[in-house]
Amino acid sequence: MSVLMEIAMFPTDVGESKSEYVAEVLKVIKNSGLDYQLTPMATIIEAETLSELTALIPKMYEALEKKGSKRVYSVVKFDIRPAKKNRLKQKVASVQKRLSSNK
Repeated sequence: MSVLMEIAMFPTDVGESKSEYVAEVLKVIKNSGLDYQLTPMATIIEAETLSELTALIPKMYEALEKKGSKRVYSVVKFDIRPAKKNRLKQKVASVQKRLSSNK
């Protein structure tokens, strides 16, 4: 099974820039050992089970809480597909292949 989770999580009670806090969330993701892709608006993580990903969410929040955040905004989306793997890369490659064939 392949489960993709797209998550954006950041504090709302700090200044305009959120990069310092997003970096703390990324450390949690990186330490999980799961494949991920940072984008300008969110991070996409791939796992074999939904529970692997949902277990990360409280850890991400706790990292922000340790930095003093008192209010956190988060949006989470899942794409769950049995009998598939490596979709983090394959989905992008599929679109790029179609773009190059349309030239």
